[in-house]
Amino acid sequence: MFLSLDGTFWVQLINFAIFFALLNVVFLRSVGEAIRKRRAYINALADDYSAFQAQAADLRQKAESVRASARRDAELAIAKGRAEASNRTAALAGDYAKEAQAIVERAHLDAEAELDKARVGEDRLVRSLADDMLARAVPELVS
Repeated sequence: MFLSLDGTFWVQLINFAIFFALLNVVFLRSVGEAIRKRRAYINALADDYSAFQAQAADLRQKAESVRASARRDAELAIAKGRAEASNRTAALAGDYAKEAQAIVERAHLDAEAELDKARVGEDRLVRSLADDMLARAVPELVS
């Protein structure tokens, strides 16, 4: 017969039970504990990774906010500088326009003064010129 329940079967069964108990105590329990520790470590790493991803996203958002604020400040400073430059340009243009107007007025006054000087002797010169022309045109009247 293929299967007989004699004494060796019971010895083999007890031997298997002892082997399985030793295997469980020595190997399976320690390996299971190592697997649980490794799983906990991996889960902690995954949680840390998620936390660091969230922290990195928050830092990126803060960096973008700082960049946007710096851009606004720079644009404001540039606009303020442009306005100041425009105001200074307008003031300088006004000052130079006043100076040019004063120069023009002085030139007009100088020209008018010279014209008045020339007109002071004009009657005498006209009379002298008229006499000279008359003397040349009709020489017999002058003698």
